[in-house]
Amino acid sequence: MANELNNRTIGVLVENLFEDLELWYPLIRMREAGAQTRLIGTAKTTYRGKHGLTADAEEAVGSVRADELDALIIPGGYAPDRMRRDQPLLELVQGVAALDRPIAFICHAGWVPISAEIVRGRRVTSAPSIKDDLRNAGAEWEDEAVVVDGPLISSRHPGDLPMFCQALIAQLS
Repeated sequence: MANELNNRTIGVLVENLFEDLELWYPLIRMREAGAQTRLIGTAKTTYRGKHGLTADAEEAVGSVRADELDALIIPGGYAPDRMRRDQPLLELVQGVAALDRPIAFICHAGWVPISAEIVRGRRVTSAPSIKDDLRNAGAEWEDEAVVVDGPLISSRHPGDLPMFCQALIAQLS
């Protein structure tokens, strides 16, 4: 069980005011499953979460190629509102989507796939406060703990993290 994701590389996006649990829980769970993780920020710097935890980006998004990643995780919090304004970050998301590789996003992180224009015609979930944003971008919003539609994996809030991580691991196993 602990090595189910050996030889897999998963990028985890980070920006200031990330939801602490939504970054750290999946990051630790993917490492526990044997994946190599790459913490990717809009710059190579230290970021602070909403609840005070910090995360050091190992690299800046502009130096990462989509084909280097087997999957991408986007945590929620207030960070996605900043992430969606960063063109290199959106290009990375679009590149991973073009390769049909998993993109897992939770809570308010749905703003990033909206801005990357990859949700039209897809089933997704999110924090209820952005369901209209997702619908207006052409997605079909569902109130479920986890929604998997092709390579897109989405969840609503930190309470859904166990199912969120299980769905991503299943896609990559």
